[in-house]
Amino acid sequence: MKINVERGAFLKALSHVQSVVERRNTIPILSNVMIEAAKGELKLTATDLDIEIVETIPSDVLRNGAATAPAHMLYDIVRKLPDGAQVQAELLTAEGGRLAVSAGTSRFELACLPKEDFPQMASGALPHRFRLAADDLKRLIQKTRFAISTEETRFYLNGIYLHAAKEGKTHALRAAATDGHRLARFELDLPEGAADMPGVIVPRKTVNELQRLLDDADGAIEISLSDTKIQFTFNGLELTSKLIDGTFPDYQRVIPAGNDKVLSVESKEFAQSVDRVSTISADKTRAVKLHIAKEKVTLSVVNPESGTATEELGANYSASPIEIGFNARYLLDITGQIEGKEVRFLLSDAGSPTIIEDTEDSRTLYVLMPMRV
Repeated sequence: MKINVERGAFLKALSHVQSVVERRNTIPILSNVMIEAAKGELKLTATDLDIEIVETIPSDVLRNGAATAPAHMLYDIVRKLPDGAQVQAELLTAEGGRLAVSAGTSRFELACLPKEDFPQMASGALPHRFRLAADDLKRLIQKTRFAISTEETRFYLNGIYLHAAKEGKTHALRAAATDGHRLARFELDLPEGAADMPGVIVPRKTVNELQRLLDDADGAIEISLSDTKIQFTFNGLELTSKLIDGTFPDYQRVIPAGNDKVLSVESKEFAQSVDRVSTISADKTRAVKLHIAKEKVTLSVVNPESGTATEELGANYSASPIEIGFNARYLLDITGQIEGKEVRFLLSDAGSPTIIEDTEDSRTLYVLMPMRV
């Protein structure tokens, strides 16, 4: 194998694939990236056995072939080469499988592992296919990702639940995530081809990788899936991932229907107030109390060790007064997703879940469990 490739394109592709490679691996070959050169293209593949990223870029292929090289080290080398450089990579088979990487007067030789040892992730049949605009997929992830559970014992909550939903005559593609304390739900018009898709749980690591890769994406993303795997294809890049093998709970049951007390506040102002008063809260509880009365809401935090804080805000509220406590971090996570000028709280009582809505975006919905304060 021998190739010439432009440093910028090589670096971008390496940055995409190397991030899936774990820093510590019990299986040595998983620390490597597979490099394949043929037909004027360079194909880079990396995997952790659960996720595989493949990216293809144009390249001047002088000799077809394939090699594996340490992913993070190769990325660091190319990153430190001068801008605009032409990178040459050549497999020196005569020297026991070493990859020579050179640009200008810089030359490196990296130890390779046999390409035959590199695991191939068989995607199998992916019968359900549909397309989503890159911006829609970005929003879907952004609006729900923060609520994914990190508790490994409830593994079925460690991802975003993606499914086709039907309510009356409306059909939607829905994403939901919950950690048992809060729920985030976002929906889009159901894309063509998604009506019969199974409900799938996309793992947290896959979601994080996808979000990173989507920073450079535009146009349409092709999504293909089965009961066990999902694949995202765009811009010469292909991310294939196993799905979480579990049953996502019926989250619709935790969305309360009878919350009749409506509080509207200016979203940015409210978030800043929560942030200020929570400065003195105990790290473990992070509890902030909301005393909601006619046309105003008073936020207060009491920490026996460090003191108290209160702040008053103007609000739109006309129901009977209510006192309710929330985790400040969770409140900030949710209000951070509100793009409209106002955030709306639908409350019932101090012990029942609260619905939080963006007044200017009916596609998002959040549910937050209260705390005793």
